[in-house]
Amino acid sequence: MSDASELSWEQTQTLVNLLVFKHTGKHLSDVEMEVLRGAWEGKSYEEIAEQLVRSVSYINKDVGYRLWKKLSDALGEEVTKKSFRQALKREWQNQNGVATVSDATVKGAIALEFPEGPVALDSLFYVERPPIESDCYKEILKPGALIRIRGPKQMGKTSLLNRIMAYAAQQNYQAVRMNLRKAEKTVFTNLNKFLRWLCLNVSRQLHLEPNLDHYWDEEIGSKVSCTGYFQSRLLEQLETNLVINLDEVDVVFSYPEIAEDFLALLREWHEEAMIQESWRKLRLIISHSTEAYISLNIHQSPFNVGLPIRLPPFNQQQVQTLAQLHGLAWTIEDTQQLMAMVRGHPHLIRLALYHLARQDVSFQQLLQDAPTCAGVYSDHLRRCLGHVKQQPELAAALKQVVTAQSPVQLESVAVYQLDSMGLVCLNGNQVSPSCALYRQYFSANL
Repeated sequence: MSDASELSWEQTQTLVNLLVFKHTGKHLSDVEMEVLRGAWEGKSYEEIAEQLVRSVSYINKDVGYRLWKKLSDALGEEVTKKSFRQALKREWQNQNGVATVSDATVKGAIALEFPEGPVALDSLFYVERPPIESDCYKEILKPGALIRIRGPKQMGKTSLLNRIMAYAAQQNYQAVRMNLRKAEKTVFTNLNKFLRWLCLNVSRQLHLEPNLDHYWDEEIGSKVSCTGYFQSRLLEQLETNLVINLDEVDVVFSYPEIAEDFLALLREWHEEAMIQESWRKLRLIISHSTEAYISLNIHQSPFNVGLPIRLPPFNQQQVQTLAQLHGLAWTIEDTQQLMAMVRGHPHLIRLALYHLARQDVSFQQLLQDAPTCAGVYSDHLRRCLGHVKQQPELAAALKQVVTAQSPVQLESVAVYQLDSMGLVCLNGNQVSPSCALYRQYFSANL
């Protein structure tokens, strides 16, 4: 049986999160987790405070007090910085010597969640990918900030966006969320119509009367009108900072006559913060599924400024942590086998763990059936296949990728479409299947 002193930091973090969440329904705050980690590493409060650039008094008497009080309440015994390891050791032993959630816990306070859509803000099943979250939280505080999040579908972009927006709300920022994929096609008829639609939606979410015609002047152009509207009607009228989240920006890539000017406008707004006080209030978060495959002037593109975030697949430790959260007595070998099939794809990993935790299927059967219509991924794979088959050129491109023994080179927008779906990996101009699951399934079905 493992000793608590031998727990890795990830296992300690998981166990504490489970205990506190079960007792309070909330996770530890970021700074509480940092203090816990410092204590786990044997650091003094002075060292932790120096690392976090905070006062010793704040770390000790404020954060530390809250942390040990929460852990004491969750464990049912007094816990201090000096005694928490022994307390966790006893809890570890009470959980049958493994860092998992008991069946009662899974079925009770920490019920299993079917992995569908963004991970809820209060969900225990959100796994951070350090330092991405902390970098975004720091960046959103900067005047004129621009955060660019890129990742294929179902890699966790919206879940991350929601957390950044929640953090901004904690700072009392105004927030606007816009998913460009939800816009009607007629909105993309021309730049003027698109920018008026943008201003109208932002205004309504801020509960402001748009009065667009008062600010719009077709003689000076829609870009200048839109910029003037944002400055005079929105930013100068707001008493707080404004965060605008533009999700699925790659939708505009299909409309080059709009994309070039709109994306250049985002770059201009970001740079205005260096010149004008009112624009310092604006923070932009844009997310997209693939690289911009349209021609953009490097001095006008928003994709080479701001904070770039590329969402990676889960690593082995993150998958291991998720398995523990699902109450599975998981081994390193199990993790490696699952990752050999689906790499670290967040949605596919969570889908497998969900069905394993429910005991719907054995692990070996899950792996065996994974690339077939009988497996847990059948619905996901059929949806992808149906989308690909709607475009013969896309289907032909994917078939070439999955049947080749080595990466292939494709000169087509189809590459970017496949990348946005998460079906392929790009390395320069070289394209390969993103995981064994897709290679096996599409080889047999295209």
